[in-house]
Amino acid sequence: MKALVTGAAGFIGSHLSERLLRDGWTVTGVDNFDTFYDPRVKRSNVSGCQTNPHFRLIEADIRDRAALEKAIGDDTDVIVHLAARAGVRPSIAEPGLYMDVNINGTVALLEIARQRHIGRFIFASSSSVYGNNQKVPFSEDDNVDFPISPYAATKKAGELICHTYHHLYGLAITCLRFFTVYGPRQRPDLAIHKFARLIEQGQPIPIFGDGTMMRDFTYIDDILNGVVAAIDHCTDYQVYNLGESQPISVNDLIAELENALGKKAVRKYLPVQPGDVERTYADVTKAEVQLGYQPSTDIRTGLSRFVAWLRASQRVIENP
Repeated sequence: MKALVTGAAGFIGSHLSERLLRDGWTVTGVDNFDTFYDPRVKRSNVSGCQTNPHFRLIEADIRDRAALEKAIGDDTDVIVHLAARAGVRPSIAEPGLYMDVNINGTVALLEIARQRHIGRFIFASSSSVYGNNQKVPFSEDDNVDFPISPYAATKKAGELICHTYHHLYGLAITCLRFFTVYGPRQRPDLAIHKFARLIEQGQPIPIFGDGTMMRDFTYIDDILNGVVAAIDHCTDYQVYNLGESQPISVNDLIAELENALGKKAVRKYLPVQPGDVERTYADVTKAEVQLGYQPSTDIRTGLSRFVAWLRASQRVIENP
């Protein structure tokens, strides 16, 4: 079986590529190594895959149709589209860039999937599409017409475009709404990685709001199990939540990080940032029933594994 993974050098993409290779797949990875964060980190992420003869890395932008056409063979069984311009707050500063990369890049890949008759397409969406949804937990049937950041809007748009290609051309497409994924190799700008690094250095942690904001943190291994199951079950058009379904407040997260690191945090409370949602909380019933998805990594266990990786990696990455 042959897979194309976009964003293959990123946090989730590098782990997924390794998982598929272990499962016997041949994987072509696409990544443009942009400077959103240090490209050397991404090259390190994917270095293990590059020692495998069944892995090929293409350095290309997902908006570059010519490069994509060279990367995607007619015998590709599935496209797993993880690449995107990421981050809620940066999207407010550069909405045009986010629309260009996340929407036009997705259309470019769908067009090639249509032309090459590729059987399965997995689209990485986000819990951010729910906005400040007042009903919890968040269900795939909830109204997601009110995103509160450009990033969230691009993910909602991606889901709609995917449905259009399913309707018009019969592509089998699954959209996965990821809920705050963490673990080894997590992006350095995301909360757990950033907080842990600052606590290690004895620096203040910036907390936007009063720390009661809730997040459904999901460990990378649980996400990978969900993605692989989605690949195996991709036959029509579906949307699934992939979360841990155990939300925790930012204040409690920091307390757990303090325990995992054996160090106290210096907390610096700041005003709430535009685009930040009040909470995320995944209803994963649909994924459990239809995909056999069973998240099992509690936050304490996941943070312990993350801290072990952070210290073993012996690298301190400045903010992008």
